Amino acid sequence: MKLYGSAYSGNCLKPKWVLDRLGVAYEWIETDSFDGSTRKPEFLALNPAGQVPVIVLEDGRLLAQSNAMMLHFAEGSNLIPTDAYDRAKMFEWLFWEQYSHEPQIAVRIARKHFLGKRDDELDPSLLVKGNAALARMELQLKQTPFLVGGAFTLADVALVAYTRKAHLGGFELKDYPAVRRWVARVEELLGIESALPANG
Repeated sequence: MKLYGSAYSGNCLKPKWVLDRLGVAYEWIETDSFDGSTRKPEFLALNPAGQVPVIVLEDGRLLAQSNAMMLHFAEGSNLIPTDAYDRAKMFEWLFWEQYSHEPQIAVRIARKHFLGKRDDELDPSLLVKGNAALARMELQLKQTPFLVGGAFTLADVALVAYTRKAHLGGFELKDYPAVRRWVARVEELLGIESALPANG
């Protein structure tokens, strides 16, 4: 399999982390979404949306969208709850991540950290909505060690990707202690180096 992605994109790291955790072999092909690589004809032939990640399966079939890729590879594993309600709660968090979390936090990280925009050049609603998303997570994680009760699921993988680097977008994770503790737990389970700032 060939996984096209960018090492600085949380969306690209999500399926990579799942493959690594499950011990599935693949070839990582670094693809920069900022330098025009995803707009070249050869890439658009893989994904007409011009986005990473995208994976070419062993049989040649293609799959895009990070959460769809995670679900495909994790099927039958303990990353997906067997209980119908818990599975639905996992999906609830996955849908929420792409609608209410990633569009605020990841976008602000990209514009502030990678594109070097000043705060006064950024849409102020990104900070407001991003903090609202972190507050929603804090509320849950004060009650349970993982987003879906006591079990580590794809919901945690999906949401840790940009949460762990939220400080790069100007978000203060010290204001969300339960989220910080959860990030540390998930990073340890995934076997990845901590991205949490020492004091933020």
